[in-house]
Amino acid sequence: MGIEVNFAGKVALVTGASSGLGERFAQVLAEAGATVVLAARRTEKLKELRAQIEADGGAARIVQLDVTDLGSIKAAVAHAETEAGPIDILVNNSGVSTTQKLVDVTPEDYDYVMETNTKGAFFVAQEVAKRMILRSKAEPNRHFRVINIASVAALRVLSQIGVYCMSKAAVVQMTKAMALEWGRYGINVNAICPGYIETEINRDYFASESGQKLVNILPRKRVGQPSDLDGLLLLLAADESRFMNGAVITADDGMAVF
Repeated sequence: MGIEVNFAGKVALVTGASSGLGERFAQVLAEAGATVVLAARRTEKLKELRAQIEADGGAARIVQLDVTDLGSIKAAVAHAETEAGPIDILVNNSGVSTTQKLVDVTPEDYDYVMETNTKGAFFVAQEVAKRMILRSKAEPNRHFRVINIASVAALRVLSQIGVYCMSKAAVVQMTKAMALEWGRYGINVNAICPGYIETEINRDYFASESGQKLVNILPRKRVGQPSDLDGLLLLLAADESRFMNGAVITADDGMAVF
């Protein structure tokens, strides 16, 4: 028996869609038939992505979103539903990091990471879930999906990005808490923990001498590509994954067990 993933008629909100993994997530969901709402601070980049998605036959809308601003979150979610319709799938992807030893972390560094990766992710999911819960009462058989993007760094501490590790560990626990409270409303909440994935942001680093030293200590001496997460994203977004709730899934080429 074959399973065909088709998100026609569904609306997916992807945060941090202006580059990297968020850009790829949006493309994949659009290719599978979803109307994708692209959310980020840099709307010029979103316009380029929307044009690309539409050229490929997909449907996309744009909202400006700063996940560190609670007013921006509420406005963006409301705008998304006005533009595209009620949200069925949230890919909670916005994230930032700094690189330094823990003794060198300033309060500003700490807040920068935590405000986006933990607080921002929480309140985006909360705002979307409030609307999903209201819909579930009118449509009890409707399936909803929240996919939080954590990191292998949530499961294995990595040198010089300690605050990032802490922030993503919180996302893992957040995922489980949301799954526990929201599952009764047909909302499945799961997390993806990617390993090192090459994007335009880090490509130059991985090509550098220090980047190559890092690559050479990985289990298979390679980094992933954004497309390596396609199958997992589609699985967690699909109605067929209805028995998966509170799962934390690594996609790291074996790094967490090495």
